[in-house]
Amino acid sequence: MPTILIVDDTLFMRVAIGNMVKNWGFEVVGEAANGQEAVQLYEQLQPDIVTMDLTMPVMNGLDAVKKIIAKNPNAKIIMVTALGQPRIMVDAIENGAKDFITKPFTPEKLKSVLYQALNLVEDSSM
Repeated sequence: MPTILIVDDTLFMRVAIGNMVKNWGFEVVGEAANGQEAVQLYEQLQPDIVTMDLTMPVMNGLDAVKKIIAKNPNAKIIMVTALGQPRIMVDAIENGAKDFITKPFTPEKLKSVLYQALNLVEDSSM
């Protein structure tokens, strides 16, 4: 069962993503409301994958990605961002994020991006 850390400053998004991934067999090992919490929880929990919001208080998602990747270059981080932030998304990928997804997104899109990052196969027809 893959483990996931969900990082978003809105409780609604953390709950929504958590409910989706639990249905796909993921274990939510932690949630963070800002990048600083994300870095601390990543170090403690060592999840298989992280969903990382971009715009958050205290420390933004891009800075959190840099800190996590500096400690673990193999970390799998998926950026979750609002529309209209393409330059920042490129920065995130260049700094080690594996992929990104734009809000609002469908459950199918989230699942596809997570499975791809973890090299999981969704079903036998793929």
